[in-house]
Amino acid sequence: MVTLDEVLGSGLLQKPSGDAPEALQRQITNYKPLHTFKLEKTRPYQQQYADIYFLRLTKIRPAVEAAASVAWEGTVLGGEKVKRVERVLDVRQGELCWVAGTVYMDMPLKPSILEDVSKDRWISAPTSVGHYYSGNGEDSVMLEDDSGRIRLVGNALQNHFMVTGCIVAVMGTENANGEFEVIDLLFAELPPQPERWSLSKGKKEADSSEDVEMMDASFSGQSHKPSSKKIALVSGLEFSNADTSYAMELNLLLEYLLGEALDPSVQRDELSHITRLIIAGNSISTTAAEQAKPAAAFDTTTVTNKFQSQNKKYGYDSSSYNPVPSQLLDSFLSELLPTMPVTLLPGALDPANASYPQQPIHPAVFPQSRTYMPPPKAGAGKDKDAPEEEEPGWFDSVTNPWEGEIEGWRVLGTGGQNLDDVFKYVESEDRLGMMEAMCRWRCVAPTAPDTLWSYPFQEDEPFVIKECPHLFFVGCQPEFGTKVIHGPDRQAVRLIAVPSFSETREVVLVDTETLDVERVKIVAE
Repeated sequence: MVTLDEVLGSGLLQKPSGDAPEALQRQITNYKPLHTFKLEKTRPYQQQYADIYFLRLTKIRPAVEAAASVAWEGTVLGGEKVKRVERVLDVRQGELCWVAGTVYMDMPLKPSILEDVSKDRWISAPTSVGHYYSGNGEDSVMLEDDSGRIRLVGNALQNHFMVTGCIVAVMGTENANGEFEVIDLLFAELPPQPERWSLSKGKKEADSSEDVEMMDASFSGQSHKPSSKKIALVSGLEFSNADTSYAMELNLLLEYLLGEALDPSVQRDELSHITRLIIAGNSISTTAAEQAKPAAAFDTTTVTNKFQSQNKKYGYDSSSYNPVPSQLLDSFLSELLPTMPVTLLPGALDPANASYPQQPIHPAVFPQSRTYMPPPKAGAGKDKDAPEEEEPGWFDSVTNPWEGEIEGWRVLGTGGQNLDDVFKYVESEDRLGMMEAMCRWRCVAPTAPDTLWSYPFQEDEPFVIKECPHLFFVGCQPEFGTKVIHGPDRQAVRLIAVPSFSETREVVLVDTETLDVERVKIVAE
């Protein structure tokens, strides 16, 4: 890990030379966002949520069944040959078979919308339970399809992460209690991976002979080529006028990205190659302040609320609105955008819709920075049949989850709610393992809509991963982590858990040629 103090060195105190400073230009990244998770402007909510599970099962089950057929065809156990059954209700007691379906976790600690409605809790915010997993044996695993549901038991279940919504195939037999004893279990595995530059063939011709092997390490120890480009990933900035404990680090982060705090040689060799900043959720904090305190880096005294919140029985109390966090974020972005493009994903704390997929934060939140956004398109919402050909703006406010192509690599990223919700289902701290499981399940948000609020899709299930990304990042995580996973058809995915900056003061840099990863820690001493 590289600290900012090590990067600065002693060059900051050097006597300036008489020559005029060299004019540096930041390199440009080939960037093509996709609109996989963009919703219509007018979207009804009257439809049933069950259609999401049917769509997901229809899309993923063929891949799961194909993998199971290859693995279990001709398998003989105890003199009995395993056979496939079409539906869950076709399973017969004592008969060795395999079947595919959707996992449902029955957990007493898991929130229930039916219980909330019956107890008049349906208008409240989602419950924030630390864990759904109880560990006392009351949790049970079910497998269901359009025909019915059966309970799964067996030691084989302990070897895998299991959450509601993932599609699996299980091999075993039904016991006398009507439970399915699982002997083996399979997932769909990684989907087909597109070649590099598959979306930008007009800009760069794909050349499979120049594929770069990704190294399974956080730091490869090898020096990068001087011409390599880098992407900066950060999350959890949590601008607030209530907590100013890390305001100096936020200011140092801005100076670091701008190159103002660095030696000229470092600016030339390092900073000019950071071609894009991706902010992965939770840019604004919802922490309320009794009295705004002026921050060392951002002067909040000129934008603090002049009105104290008063008790109001009916209606909206405008005096309770605190504009300072969004103004601080807007000020941060407006200083950075003239020199660097920014992609902004919303998070759980940001002013966006709470349900998945979160839509882009509205440009009205950024009165200074929105000049770097593309002009609004005349006429209306998204037409799924029409290609999205408009060029993205220098400031790209996008959905959460988000998918796109950067320097030819397919990139998939989220603001962290999907991983945080999966984390509640399992007794494990291995968040990278959960990210790997989501890739192998081919679903970026398997627990939606059960415990992760989501839009009730009817015609498509966008959370299904149709093409394997080269880079998969998840923001707002408690600590940094990265590894590379591989698929049966030579797929390779770089996984990155992006730490929350407000907790760790860390920024992640990704090399766009090798997908090697390093992190920079911003420390104010």
